[in-house]
Amino acid sequence: MISAKKQRRIQAMREAGALANAVLKEVAAAIEPGKTTRELDEFASARMAFYGCKSAFLGYLNYPRHICISVNEEVVHGIANRELLDGDIVSLDVGIRYNGFVGDNAMTIAVGDCGEREQRLLDVTEKALSEGIRQAVAGNRVCEISLAVQSCVEEHGMSVVREFAGHGVGRAVHEEPQVPNYFDGAGWKSPKLKAGMTLAIEPMVNLGSHQVRMRSDGWTIATQDGRPSAHFEHTVLVTKKEPEILTCKENMPSALKDRLSN
Repeated sequence: MISAKKQRRIQAMREAGALANAVLKEVAAAIEPGKTTRELDEFASARMAFYGCKSAFLGYLNYPRHICISVNEEVVHGIANRELLDGDIVSLDVGIRYNGFVGDNAMTIAVGDCGEREQRLLDVTEKALSEGIRQAVAGNRVCEISLAVQSCVEEHGMSVVREFAGHGVGRAVHEEPQVPNYFDGAGWKSPKLKAGMTLAIEPMVNLGSHQVRMRSDGWTIATQDGRPSAHFEHTVLVTKKEPEILTCKENMPSALKDRLSN
């Protein structure tokens, strides 16, 4: 069932979103050559404990990490313990649970100085997220988000991952509706957006082919052609006017504002 949330629950989503964003940015700031992805996951766990929230991912469908850390050709759900090298790109996907609600966001950053093509991939993916968010307005359909993301990506000669999608988010990590990053033939029959819906919009963009494969660990998704991938995400509130990004530090609970370290 697709639910539109009342004001009290929306405020709870704002607070969860702020904490998810705080943890994401602090983990991003800790990235440097020589760090391992396991160290970053442990750091994320410590920051969640500091803010009084918990990972929304750890144990979800038996997922074994606190956050998803995916490097270079890895698209999402990376669990390997990799040492980061100068020039790598790292996708961080952070979901937290606070007072019964979930905040979910992601970003991809460079370790030191990445190549020109990788930086362009990051810029296009972030732009595609912005274009998708602009369509999260009451009266539009889900497919208008999908089409905006796909159009932005493909006009720059890149491809969107089709096996994974954005989604509704609230008390659960994944709620209805699904929010694909591409437009399919049944798109115009997709659900109509209503004020109060909260969506995790998350383009996953490959520099090469859209095709992906699962690695033998049963979790890590990587590009089939071995070329880099990027991932950006925000939790967004659908309104009758401008969409509201919920994963931003301005929504930090007042009791925790003085603890925000960045």
